[in-house]
Amino acid sequence: MDALSRREEENLLKITKERAVKECHDVVKDFADCASGRTVSVAWACRGQLHKMQECILLYTGTEPYERVRSEYLRLRAEQRAAKLKETNTAS
Repeated sequence: MDALSRREEENLLKITKERAVKECHDVVKDFADCASGRTVSVAWACRGQLHKMQECILLYTGTEPYERVRSEYLRLRAEQRAAKLKETNTAS
């Protein structure tokens, strides 16, 4: 079964986003440093850093990376269910 509950989908999205922020930490920090103390001027003063940050985040949160996380989750879930079923059958 390849369907995920809403909670599982939300957890996978959260994991994917956390991984992206971790992998892009330096780029996010560069943007945050640039944006610090600015208000409206951040739109043009930090444009380069913003684009770099968006590109980096997209590398880890796009469709392909999410599908890899989802596939790995489904594989692990299937293994756990098979192990539990095997355990139940041997106990009977």
